[in-house]
Amino acid sequence: MSTNKLQSDVVIVGGGIAGIVCALELLDSNLKIILVDRDEEKNFGGLAKESFGGMFFVDTPHQRRFGIRDNTDLALSDWYSFAEFEESEIWQKKWAEQYVNLCRDEVYYWLKEKSISFFPVVHWVERGYLKPGNSVPRFHMVWGTGHGLATTLIGKLQNHQNKENLTCLFQHKVNDLIFSGDVAVGVAGLDEASGTDFEITAGNVVVAAGGIGGNIEKVKSNWYKPWGEPPETIINGSHKYALGELHDLVKTHGGEVTNLDKMWNYAAGVPHHKPNKPNHGLSLVPPKSALWLDYKGRRLGPMPLISGYDTRYLVEKVCEQEKKYSWQVLNAKIAYKEFAISGSEHNAAIRDKSWLGFIKIILFGNKRLVNEFLAENSSFVIGYSLDELAEKMNKITGEGDLDINFLKESVNNYDQNIERGPKYFNDEQLRRIAHLRQYRGDRLRTCKFQKINDSKAMPLIAIREFILSRKSLGGIQTDLNSRVLSNKGIEIPGLYAVGESAGFGGGGMHGIRSLEGTFLGGCVLTARMAARCILQKN
Repeated sequence: MSTNKLQSDVVIVGGGIAGIVCALELLDSNLKIILVDRDEEKNFGGLAKESFGGMFFVDTPHQRRFGIRDNTDLALSDWYSFAEFEESEIWQKKWAEQYVNLCRDEVYYWLKEKSISFFPVVHWVERGYLKPGNSVPRFHMVWGTGHGLATTLIGKLQNHQNKENLTCLFQHKVNDLIFSGDVAVGVAGLDEASGTDFEITAGNVVVAAGGIGGNIEKVKSNWYKPWGEPPETIINGSHKYALGELHDLVKTHGGEVTNLDKMWNYAAGVPHHKPNKPNHGLSLVPPKSALWLDYKGRRLGPMPLISGYDTRYLVEKVCEQEKKYSWQVLNAKIAYKEFAISGSEHNAAIRDKSWLGFIKIILFGNKRLVNEFLAENSSFVIGYSLDELAEKMNKITGEGDLDINFLKESVNNYDQNIERGPKYFNDEQLRRIAHLRQYRGDRLRTCKFQKINDSKAMPLIAIREFILSRKSLGGIQTDLNSRVLSNKGIEIPGLYAVGESAGFGGGGMHGIRSLEGTFLGGCVLTARMAARCILQKN
């Protein structure tokens, strides 16, 4: 069979946000670009298109408008606290510093120039549980979610004045990198739609193919060793083609790949009841007023689990258990006010930019979403007593692990603490809820000390949750211009890595945990740095 041979100035492997941004920047200078993506054209935009669309920025007009005092010194201090960098992570630290110093001007303002807007209220996530995290709110939500971010930037590509210089090849799988001596000069692979081989020669090769989260076996083989064996069940919240194959190719050709054991997974995953990929999972935004219990019904701790402070800590505590899944127990009143799913699919009001729809959810709760999951998702059960709830919890596992006595003790202790009143709260979760409700971004979406076993808030709800793969914090090692470095620390000419492929910069600019919102921002910044370097070379 003949091979389809093509030529361009730059070939970009991956059609997510990093690949799109890199292509946009290069088109401005009239270079010829071929963008290769394994997925279908309807999914152009990658995992970002499915995301919630939060982005970490420092000292923005959004922050200043609400009296949030932020600066790069404070942000970098928070970053280093959460990252817990090892001494040897030189490029990772340099990228952390570069991101903090450049994210406002090179990402926030750049996106606004591209017609991207942000929700008025800045969200405060990853505040830190046992380690200090975000000292102030920095999570800027794209108005339109990640779907709006992706489609807007794709529109900029499709309507670019130099659009004739861009060729997008979908359903094309890259199987190898082409080198001339030690210089990267192209890629080769298979057009999976036609079954035809292809080769693309180019002066520059940009790897923008995502992480390893879609390859559960790779996730398990790179599992963080101090946590012991990986969970038996890990569901896929990443892209179905985030398989790590480009990492392997780069490594085969002498590139350095680091920190693949450092991942940004989530503890509150449930299988999708309308899946569009194998093992498809959804990431819940865990209700802050729900009780988080282990597989036997005991409250996970000793510090009660509650979202908004340290996502990695939640995963770690679940994975300490003999059986590495968990339960959240709540009631309908809590669910209507607090229940949410991360991503664009189940946040239609924000995705579709409907202020009326968003305000209705804030005022009256998201009953439609809650009722859909109660009716259709197998991880959700309801009951009108703790005995009934426990029976149904055991029924869906089929293992009888849930002990009704543990469940009753967990719920009754919590509810009795609430009955004593705020002056006598001796429960860390209630203290955290009081803290959360002081900030306007959380107050409207967090119940005011709601008991679980409350006859006025029925039915009771239990949600069985699994660890969900999401993002890779490690990746291909790069310098500050997104040039791939060899295992000897030397630049590999012609080869670049951006976005999640590069661990969002330097092979892992987050260390062991993220301040959140730094993933999409890292995709944009790494892509712009790569494009700038390529243009300087040309």
